Amino acid sequence: MSAEIICVGTEMLLGDILNSNAQYLAQQLAQLGIPHYYQTVVGDNPERLKQVIEIAASRVQILIFTGGLGPTPDDLTCEAIANFFGAPLVEDPEVIEDIAQKFAQRGREMSPSNRKQALIPQGAKVLPNPTGTAPGIIWQPRPELTIFTFPGVPSEMYRMWEETAVPFLKSQGWGKEIIYSRSLRFWGIGESVLAEKVSAYLNLLNPTVAPYAGKGEVRLRVSAKATSAAAAEELIAPIEKQLIDIAGLDYYGADDETLASVVGKLLRASGETLSVAESCTGGGLGQMLTEISGSSDYFWGGVISYDNSVKVKLLGVNPEDLDKFGAVSATVAEQMAIGVKTRLGTTWGLSITGIAGPTGGTDTKPVGLVYVGLAGPGDEVTSFEYRFGTIRGRSLTRHVSANAALDNLRRRLLTR
Repeated sequence: MSAEIICVGTEMLLGDILNSNAQYLAQQLAQLGIPHYYQTVVGDNPERLKQVIEIAASRVQILIFTGGLGPTPDDLTCEAIANFFGAPLVEDPEVIEDIAQKFAQRGREMSPSNRKQALIPQGAKVLPNPTGTAPGIIWQPRPELTIFTFPGVPSEMYRMWEETAVPFLKSQGWGKEIIYSRSLRFWGIGESVLAEKVSAYLNLLNPTVAPYAGKGEVRLRVSAKATSAAAAEELIAPIEKQLIDIAGLDYYGADDETLASVVGKLLRASGETLSVAESCTGGGLGQMLTEISGSSDYFWGGVISYDNSVKVKLLGVNPEDLDKFGAVSATVAEQMAIGVKTRLGTTWGLSITGIAGPTGGTDTKPVGLVYVGLAGPGDEVTSFEYRFGTIRGRSLTRHVSANAALDNLRRRLLTR
């Protein structure tokens, strides 16, 4: 038995809103151990909605609809479902009373159009909406098919799912098993390269391993189906260890860990401190570090040296080197790192200078060229060159530059 999520609303097809409901429901289905292989987004059109229902009802046993339950003419979900299964719509007096009371509590009178929200397919049960005016339904038009409908407002849908849908599904025998996942995170290795290294694990059945990439990093999702999270973790643990061993230093953390949080743990453990000097990232590196609660234990501050005069006056960069090598160079990155480390009195200094684009590049220094400088204890200093290219865009180039800087510090802290 499996489920399909069907999200109704032209606004999602136009990109006006993000479809967060599908993500939430997918996570919830995993917690109940319900397989879920399809998601569909369809606009407010009765014929296309009918086509979607026909396809979905032929391949799954649970249909979960969100959206299209409002009082306006383009809210068609319940009507389309009823028409497809040949059931009349009937008005539920208790729903009418509930809607009227909610309007009265707000000092308003119920509009006649809101009566539409009380129309449900004959034989369906009302799925109560404690906060909004649009109820959902739980309906089994066929013995092997269960349909849920929810409003598109996320806060309303979440509560309705948790308070009514989950208990119903558990009463039908679901929830005895869960699908539990660990997300292993990697930096400094491409998705295809990592996939080749761990190819022997990509055809496992339980747990399963799947790679995916985004924003400069690669992840391996390790998922197991078991009777509890603890039992799933037992299945995942040996596979996780083997994957980490294969990846070596390219692995940096799991689940909600970030490069900033991992670097913070390493600095706190060693009792060392960090300061940063940023040019093209404009404070993004400092923001990543200060998003971590307690980062004041090891992060002392930074300098946003966007203009060359700041590099010279505050960081002590040699103006002759700026003229000779340019602001985007290994030499300047190293001097920025040394300068901020010295002036703030920290153990480590980390710097970034580059061309984030889309303008400013040349033949010799193209858009996406970034240098990271790292100054450590004593006279230790080094730099790293990256060519991120133009395809990433300005925002993502700045993001991956800041993470690349943190990754270099992480590797240095682990290998000294």
